Amino acid sequence: QHSGHFGNYAPNPALRLSKLLASMKDDVGRVIIPGFYDGVSIDPATESILKAVPDDEAQIKDRLQIKTADSVGRYYQEAIQYPSLNIRGMQSGWIDEKVRTIIPGWARAELDVRLVLETDPNRLINLVKEHVASQGYFVLDREPTKEERLAYDKIATFTHEISYQSFRTSFDSPVGIWLRSALTKAFDESPVMIRMSGGSIPISPFVTTLGIPAVTVPTVNRDNNQHSPNENLRLGNYREGIKTMLAILGEKLN
Repeated sequence: QHSGHFGNYAPNPALRLSKLLASMKDDVGRVIIPGFYDGVSIDPATESILKAVPDDEAQIKDRLQIKTADSVGRYYQEAIQYPSLNIRGMQSGWIDEKVRTIIPGWARAELDVRLVLETDPNRLINLVKEHVASQGYFVLDREPTKEERLAYDKIATFTHEISYQSFRTSFDSPVGIWLRSALTKAFDESPVMIRMSGGSIPISPFVTTLGIPAVTVPTVNRDNNQHSPNENLRLGNYREGIKTMLAILGEKLN
């Protein structure tokens, strides 16, 4: 509706959505929905693995063009050991050349949750849904009717799907030892071992259904701009990737 006619009178769904999303995290980026991080802990052995990764955090911040990182973890590797709650997109109204001076009729956001092995996706979905309800929203899994709009001050349509379960293979497992041996032989130095890495990869159903171990071996450059404009792969990484795969395929698994 026209903002000159109904501004200061009709509630703005974009503003309400922004407040709802802001209620899910604190000012340093930690999810404040009770129980979201339950089950995740960093013991001394795990911490030694994380700190052995030679990350240059100043370089990471420079690449991301940020001054201060979120404080879910004390450093980058620790941060990605926890499940994440990310706003991957928002929509409401029109801007720029399509601008209209209106109060939007709706606002929409899509979230993604990056899982870790210790987190159950259904539990996290329920936690987020319960949080929405706790903020005073009448929660539906469909569009509300006119009668429902007139009966409730705040209404949220909440839908979800589970893409992939998380998996993790120990470095000390037979597969971990086999992989480390193959890469060490190929490059005459021990590989960098990263305990967790975020990504939606289609091998997860095989791991969770068949109960088999799996590992991922990144071969791309850090500045490859995944899922973004100018996604790229440096030729040096392409050649190293070939060498890496040959080494893995040629190593016998005891």
